[in-house]
Amino acid sequence: MKSQMAAPIRRNIEFSVLNQEKIDKIHEKSIYLMEKVGMKITGERAITLLLDNGAHLGADGRIRIPQDMVAKAIKSAPKEITLYTRDGAPAMVINSENQVYFGTHSDQLELVDPVTNTVRQFLKQDIKTMCKVADYLPNIFFVLSVGMTADVDPKVQSQSTFIETVKNFSKTINFSTNDIQALQEIIDIAADVAGGLDKLQEKPFIFNYCEPIPPLTHPLESTEKIYISAKNRIPFVYMPYCMMGGTSPMSKAATLAQCNAEALTGLVISQLVSEGAPFIYGAMPSIFDMRTSIGSYAAPEFHLNIAAMADLVAYYGLPFYGTAGCSDAKVIDEQAVAEATFEIFSTMLSKANIIHDVGVMDHCKSVSPELVVLANEIIEGLKHYTAGIDVAEEEFALDVIEKVGPGGHYLTEVHTNKNFRKIWYPSLFSRKMNNEDFSEVSGKIKAKIADILENHEVPKLDAAVLAKLEKWEQKLGL
Repeated sequence: MKSQMAAPIRRNIEFSVLNQEKIDKIHEKSIYLMEKVGMKITGERAITLLLDNGAHLGADGRIRIPQDMVAKAIKSAPKEITLYTRDGAPAMVINSENQVYFGTHSDQLELVDPVTNTVRQFLKQDIKTMCKVADYLPNIFFVLSVGMTADVDPKVQSQSTFIETVKNFSKTINFSTNDIQALQEIIDIAADVAGGLDKLQEKPFIFNYCEPIPPLTHPLESTEKIYISAKNRIPFVYMPYCMMGGTSPMSKAATLAQCNAEALTGLVISQLVSEGAPFIYGAMPSIFDMRTSIGSYAAPEFHLNIAAMADLVAYYGLPFYGTAGCSDAKVIDEQAVAEATFEIFSTMLSKANIIHDVGVMDHCKSVSPELVVLANEIIEGLKHYTAGIDVAEEEFALDVIEKVGPGGHYLTEVHTNKNFRKIWYPSLFSRKMNNEDFSEVSGKIKAKIADILENHEVPKLDAAVLAKLEKWEQKLGL
């Protein structure tokens, strides 16, 4: 079984949450927050860059960023980014052409074990399982390596997970780090795999993920990660996680404006470090559930807000990093399937480009290989919806209709034979003439995972690269 990669999803259907008037208003309020209210920013290098280029430090310790700095940063940031596979093949072209790519995690705090049906701590050995499943599935284009393995020293979790991921996954790797030092080390590890930093910059198979802390706070860890990513010209995501009523106002419009101001601050810093550095705009404008005190990953308001942010970021012409295919449920049940399907549908209609968190459950505590496999099927089916309707002249097949005439059928027509494969035929869902009186889907998913783990071979790294990774493992004490 070889690694599979589907063609990118190309939307051919019109959908928007924000019109131009709403976009203009949100942008205007965001600029007000940046210019008048200000941001709490920590990190000498970032602060020096901002103040040397027109930002102002107030008596309250907040830094205020003028509109012209924001406009300059939006203009200088690349409007197209190409991400590559581990072996240097183009994998994801992120631009304004309405293409969308989904990704999952290679590790998490917990795993919904597909064999035992229990939720347990995520261990280093589970990385290979998640990577093999994601490497095989055609609609999964990247994994997110987050460094959360319970049996590895937290000081080196990020580096350990990245090394295991790069060994067992041939597509693009999104990664985050527990600390600043780990970020530079992971870039250095990736450079060794690519054959040098210059080659990694030319064909990046990695992109970094970091966050500010809403409301309006950019700590040292965040600004330094921006600085290191931009200095090394490595694509990175800057993604505020705003919770309405908790870390942002209990208002969609206000939350979008605050989220936007925070993300744009990261953009400004990145472009001051290195003009033209690849930047991916992220936003998680969710809700704080007042009954349970969790930040919901499946609230309808969250995914409406994501679609709205995708409209706004498309106006800026920047790549957008969204969220879908996840659930607040603990295990796969009716809630999980309903939530994941709704989110995938919403994001496929929206203007989002790169979509993370497929298969994540329990408001981001765990990841489920089974939900990833199920989401792959849902994505495949919804491609046929978002493809829209083609009204080219040949699509009307008037000659075929005329030939068959009233009361006939099209089963034996050449036109049917040539075109019936354009219809989606599910591999997990049933359309049998006579269905069983129980669900077969769960069993099919488990069988699929077992088959992937037994028969799918991730392309092996070159021996020289493996030797370099072994040296890193020794250095890190892994």
